[in-house]
Amino acid sequence: MQNTTIQKEWFSKGEQYATEINEMVDFGEKNGWENWKGKEPEDTRSNLAQEVFKLLKTANQNNNTENFRADFPPAHTPMIPLFENRSQSIEQLHFISGEKIVFVTGTSYEKRQAYLLDHDQITALDEDIQAIGKSKQGNIFAIAQSGKILLHDGWDGTIINEFKLNSTADYGITDLIPFNDGSKVLLVTSYGIYLISGKEEKLIHPINEDNQEDWTPDIDMENATLSNDNSYIVVGDQSYDHRILDPEGNTLGSIGAQSSYPHFCLFAKDDSQLITNSCHFYNGITIGINSDQYVGADIEAYTESDDYTVIDEEMRVYAGTATRDYYILGDAYGYIKAFDKAGNLLWRHFLGSTISGITLSDDEKTLWIGAHSGILHKLRLDKGRRDTHTISNGNHYEEFRLLIWKNEPQIWKW
Repeated sequence: MQNTTIQKEWFSKGEQYATEINEMVDFGEKNGWENWKGKEPEDTRSNLAQEVFKLLKTANQNNNTENFRADFPPAHTPMIPLFENRSQSIEQLHFISGEKIVFVTGTSYEKRQAYLLDHDQITALDEDIQAIGKSKQGNIFAIAQSGKILLHDGWDGTIINEFKLNSTADYGITDLIPFNDGSKVLLVTSYGIYLISGKEEKLIHPINEDNQEDWTPDIDMENATLSNDNSYIVVGDQSYDHRILDPEGNTLGSIGAQSSYPHFCLFAKDDSQLITNSCHFYNGITIGINSDQYVGADIEAYTESDDYTVIDEEMRVYAGTATRDYYILGDAYGYIKAFDKAGNLLWRHFLGSTISGITLSDDEKTLWIGAHSGILHKLRLDKGRRDTHTISNGNHYEEFRLLIWKNEPQIWKW
């Protein structure tokens, strides 16, 4: 009887909250937030979280998660009290094949754990793995561990290159992007961004332009990407504008921040556009420039211009991916949103806390999203909403979410 009472309260309040939130956001987007006169909806179920979490664990132990999910559709806000001392960042998500991806838990300055996820089965990988990267095209995987980077042709495939790390060996790795042919790796750290090859560890960002004696390459909000064809590298951080480089690290152009701090960059799937995001607190601005501007780009900071397209004026972007037709970007507020190259918002979908990683299947039908909450979500795009608790104006079906929490004896499927 107690469980029935909890289930009814969880379901009815969750349905009401999702309906009210969706209505409010729809109104704000269509009519302007300044015209919203209603009160902000509240999710008042946090008092149920501990009991629901116990029931979730029981459902996992009894292999009954499908029925549990129907009775208790997942939600973020009520579970926030449980995140304390449990949550962890889920990063470096990379699609392998079929229903299989690889990812790591923990940030660059923490002890990480790598995992393989196949359908809903999860396997812990070698605990010495510090970072995992995948090429933009082809299927080259880079694995950093024990002071070296191994380049594989396919996941668990033949080793085609091995780079021993010297000056960068002890740096925490924010991002790791192998070139499509496995000849080099873009290494992103808070102590600088490097091109790693068999012959050198070349610092390409930041640059000590004035040859200052006490200069260090230490940076914050470090971010970088490769174009899909590897013709261009983009680098940026909190203190330096985004720069477009050639494959050897030579500067070709620069893109000034339109908000306070350069924070994220990504190429369109066909490299026809480059988008860069700059942030201020939890918000930000994303702009795009076309491929004929990459060489010689000179976008002034904080300046309106016809030289760029405004993609979005709200999001502080932490992670993203590009489909054939649009971008999917994840922000500080726990939303993923899709934009086309003209800056039209196609859909938005709320997951919870700050998005820390995204990967997309090759057929562009399945999206995996990691969050700082320690939760990994698996979405089927355009399959239709699974329930009335979904906070979204998209049409996506959450197949499951995994609670990959610290201090838990196992990973819980919801």
